[in-house]
Amino acid sequence: MSEFVTEAFSLLAVAIVIIGLRTTARWIMVGPRNFQADDYIMLVACVVYGLETAAAYSVGAWFLGLANNAMTDEQRAALSPDSKEYSLRVGGSKLQVAGWSLYTLLLWLLKTCMAVFYSRLTAGLINMRIRIHIAYVLIAVTYITTICSILFGCHPLEKNWQIYPDPGNHCQPAVSKIDIYVTVVLNVATDVYLISIPAPMLFKARLPWREKLELVILFSGGLFVMMCGILRCVLILTAGANGAEQAGSWACRETFVAVFIGNIPMIYPLIRRLACRAGLYLTTKTGSQSYPAYQLSDGDNSGYVKRKKFRHPLSLPVTTEWNTVSDEQMILPTSRQQPPTCTGGDRDWDSRSQASNNGGIKVVHETIVHSAEKNSRP
Repeated sequence: MSEFVTEAFSLLAVAIVIIGLRTTARWIMVGPRNFQADDYIMLVACVVYGLETAAAYSVGAWFLGLANNAMTDEQRAALSPDSKEYSLRVGGSKLQVAGWSLYTLLLWLLKTCMAVFYSRLTAGLINMRIRIHIAYVLIAVTYITTICSILFGCHPLEKNWQIYPDPGNHCQPAVSKIDIYVTVVLNVATDVYLISIPAPMLFKARLPWREKLELVILFSGGLFVMMCGILRCVLILTAGANGAEQAGSWACRETFVAVFIGNIPMIYPLIRRLACRAGLYLTTKTGSQSYPAYQLSDGDNSGYVKRKKFRHPLSLPVTTEWNTVSDEQMILPTSRQQPPTCTGGDRDWDSRSQASNNGGIKVVHETIVHSAEKNSRP
C-alpha cells in the first residue's frame, strides 16, 4: 500500500506540474485574455484528478481495499451488519462508485480539451468543421452513456453496496463487467476518432521526415492511452479479491497518461521555441516547392511564365521572427499567420499568403511578363 501511495501522489504532483507548464505556455503564447475553453477545462480536470487520487488512496488506506465483491454466499450470510468488516465493505463499495464517476469525468474532460484544441487547429479548413462537430457530439453521447451505466447499471443504486444476499456482478462496482466493458469500449472509440482528426493532415504534410515524425508522435499519444485503458480492464477482471485496489491504482495511472498526452501538444511549441533560441533545435529548410514552369506564347518574343506553388498547412515556410502566436499556429500552421519556427523561408511567398484570410491549402500563381525587344541595325 505504501508503494502505491508514493506512486499515486508522485503522479499527481507531476500532473499538476504538467498542467502548470501548459498554462504557462499558453500564457506566454497568447496571453490570459486569449485563453480558450480548453484552458479552463484543463484546470477543472486538475481538480478532478486530485479528487480521483484521493479516492484511490482512500480505498486502501481507509477501507483496506474491501468492497462487496470476492465473497462466497456463506461469507456474506455470516458477516454481521454490526461488524467492522461489514462497514468497511459498504464504505469501500460506495467509494468505488465515486471513483468510477471521477475517473470517467476526468477522461471525458480531457477528451473535450483535445476536441476544442483540434477545433482551433483546423479552424481554417472548412472540410474539417463537420468532423469537429461530430467529435463534440460523440464525446457528449459517450459520456452520458458511460456515467449512466455506472450510476444506473445497478438498480436501485443502494444495491451497489449490498452485502447479503449477493447482488450480482453488475452491482459490485469494483469489478462490474458492465462498468468495465462500457467504459473501455466507449473510451477507446472516442480516442480513435479524436486521433483520426489530425491524421489526414499529418500524412499529407510536405515536411522533412524527422519533423513529420515529431508531429506523428505528438498526435498519436492517444494510442498509448487506449492501451492503458485496455490493460486496466484486463487487470481488474483478473485481480480477484484485489479488484477494488487494482481499479483505483490503475485508474490513477491511466488518467496520468491521459493528462500527460493531452497537454504535450500545448507545451511542445514553447519547448521548441526555447530550443530554437538556445540553438538546440535544427530543422531542414522547407522552402517553397515549385512545379516546373511553363511558357505560353503566341508566336512572338513575348509571353509569360506561370509557376504554381502548393502548400499544405503543415508545410509552410518558417522564419526566425518570434511573434506572439497560438500553439495551433505553431504545430499545424495555416497561411493565416506566419508560423514561428527555426529556419529561413520564402518571405516573399509569406507576404502574399498573409494577405489571404482563407485557411488551409494555398495555390499561388506567379506571373512573369517579358517584354519583347527589337534590335535594329543601322
